[in-house]
Amino acid sequence: MLSLDHHSAVPLRAQVETLLRDLVRQPQYQKGTLLPDEMALAAELGVSRGTIRSGISKLVFEGVLERKAGVGTRVSNKNAESGIRAWRSFTREMAAKGIKVENFATSFEQVEASPEAREALNMDPGTKLWRLDRVRGWDGLPVLQSTSWFHPRLRLKGDEKFDRPLYEVVEAASSVRPHHAKEEFLAIAASIAQAELLEVEKAAPLMLRRHTVFDAGNRPFEYAEVYYVSSRFTLTLDMRRGNI
Repeated sequence: MLSLDHHSAVPLRAQVETLLRDLVRQPQYQKGTLLPDEMALAAELGVSRGTIRSGISKLVFEGVLERKAGVGTRVSNKNAESGIRAWRSFTREMAAKGIKVENFATSFEQVEASPEAREALNMDPGTKLWRLDRVRGWDGLPVLQSTSWFHPRLRLKGDEKFDRPLYEVVEAASSVRPHHAKEEFLAIAASIAQAELLEVEKAAPLMLRRHTVFDAGNRPFEYAEVYYVSSRFTLTLDMRRGNI
């Protein structure tokens, strides 16, 4: 029996999303059984069909669910792939592989934007932006160092808790969802500071991944630089030929 707490301070939309994430972990849905349709879920939970559709759309966007017209919605058979989609939720992608991501260090402060962040987010010199710095990894070893800069229109306050996937936190604070990203990859050598943070030798090979994330209106709202320890992480790009 599915249910929501209509008296909770947690918005119904957020409760529906959490419920859907729990639902799709059930064995029958992992084996390909179709989820109940929107109208059935809305009636059972006592919410609008639009609220259900919003939650399902979020999981479809993340690659957790796939929806086909005239058929229904089921768990995506691609949700455990490693690939370019990882920027949406690194934590969940690793969890799908049985890897629990650990946070070794986190800081969130408002500072003057770097030249790269200013250019990516179309900001003026001297503009202060909220910057999130994290060092994460698994099995007791740091694997990546990331820095994210956020556009002021998100109206972040500085008290956000990044104990959930990044874009869930951003959406809860601003209602802005990621739509697409522009990616760039470089091979670099670890600086002294990076070597200390990532517990590698100075000049050890790192992969630098720069990305700018856009909303549905094609407006950039996050610029990030992520440094991966090459010997501890492999990125797979799944490239497919489109229809011509």
